Amino acid sequence: MVFTSMKDKIIEFMASEFPQSSVKIVAVGNKGSTVKQEIGTDHLRPGGTVSGPVLMAVADVALYVAIIGEIGLVPLAVTTSLNINFLRKPSSEREIIGVCRLLKLGKVLAVGEVSLYSEGQDEPVAHVVGTYSIPPK
Repeated sequence: MVFTSMKDKIIEFMASEFPQSSVKIVAVGNKGSTVKQEIGTDHLRPGGTVSGPVLMAVADVALYVAIIGEIGLVPLAVTTSLNINFLRKPSSEREIIGVCRLLKLGKVLAVGEVSLYSEGQDEPVAHVVGTYSIPPK
């Protein structure tokens, strides 16, 4: 008997449905997720900092992974809002780590928060709150 974890199922699903994403899934479960994004020169903006769109993408993937980790592989769950607060300059030489915690998981809406870190640093570089719409079954 072959056992496939929810994390493995989500990794396979993301590779199939979102091949353009380079965000890696570290952990999923308990109404949360942890993801990471390697940072290269393509992810930087002038001034040697990680660009806002990269940080938003990491947060959005963290939210999506946490949600589908709870409700199953639902491709049509979509972002309805995403609010980001940039707190400090992320390192251009470290991976970005996104740690998500779901605050509400209803039948129609899911709300979560994501703290983004430069790997190895204790203070977050950004804080994100997002809402997803969950399609009817």
